[in-house]
Amino acid sequence: MTPRWKVCGVVDAEIARSAVEAGADAVGFVFYPPSPRAVTAEQAAGIAAQLPRETWRIGVFVDAHRDEIERAIDGVGLDFVQLSGDESPVAAAGLSRHAFKALRLGGDTSIEEAKSLAAPFCRCTLLVDTAVPGEYGGTGKKANWAAAAALARDHRLMLAGGLTVDNVSEAVATVQPWAIDTSSGLETEPGKKSPQLIREFGAVLEALS
Repeated sequence: MTPRWKVCGVVDAEIARSAVEAGADAVGFVFYPPSPRAVTAEQAAGIAAQLPRETWRIGVFVDAHRDEIERAIDGVGLDFVQLSGDESPVAAAGLSRHAFKALRLGGDTSIEEAKSLAAPFCRCTLLVDTAVPGEYGGTGKKANWAAAAALARDHRLMLAGGLTVDNVSEAVATVQPWAIDTSSGLETEPGKKSPQLIREFGAVLEALS
């Protein structure tokens, strides 16, 4: 089955429209100021208002206070929340929207270690990303597919980490994730996405169906 997919780090309406036209199921808004893909809640609300209702709006946060997350949920109309920092299971479970919890797995993370990290977040959708010291996503580095594949057998899992037009078919075949998350792999420079790359990425996924 073709996985659902999200274009993350959307910063303007043109890219949001490109994602929808290419078949993306979701767009991600990054509410983490150090990121080159960061937007304010006001900017995200303006973009979200132009999206079809069926397109999921996902807010990405890094160790944000619950009040900040809830204000963004209400102000932007977020359907889901992605927690990409070091949030606890209690923080993830106490939100008014279902949470996607990012696990940053290094290349040397064993399957047993990955399962141990995932276990406390059994109520969340897991998002497997790459472990890069000091970074919280958008690194363009490939994730640990072996560990991700093991987790995908027992959890609803979204795969992130350096996914591009060139490797997403292999990633889907190897990991068999519920969903795909792509950001830097669709960019010509940090924070600047290419409508052409978005279209090509969508075409690759469509060909898998």
